[in-house]
Amino acid sequence: MTPPVAVAQWAPANEETLATLLEGVRRWTPLDGDGLLDDLGSVLDDAVPGEDEVEELAERLRGHLMRLVDIAVGDGAEEDDEAIRLIRQAREVRVEDMPGEHWKAVGHLRRMAWATNELLERLGALGCMRKLS
Repeated sequence: MTPPVAVAQWAPANEETLATLLEGVRRWTPLDGDGLLDDLGSVLDDAVPGEDEVEELAERLRGHLMRLVDIAVGDGAEEDDEAIRLIRQAREVRVEDMPGEHWKAVGHLRRMAWATNELLERLGALGCMRKLS
């Protein structure tokens, strides 16, 4: 019979650490799988998003990209070369300025949507995604 293993007693973190953790939990937003797929459909569909939709779609896609990158990093996808490339691409396209001209803005939206879609598919292939929705 093996002797019992001594377990170190848990000690609470200091107030600063707890405040930092609490702030992180308050800022956290879960991935909205249905919203992500709806936004991809809106941007990649044959119908071109209207001028009044472009900025809102861009903001939502930036949020989806940020959450997917967080999932990738949290699940260790950075060990996969293709995932590394897609994470880099997602970060780059996410911070680019939105062009002022409508057709260029639509092109930028579609690049963001393709980056989102490719990263989503790669994370799914790597088993990083649970049920999406």
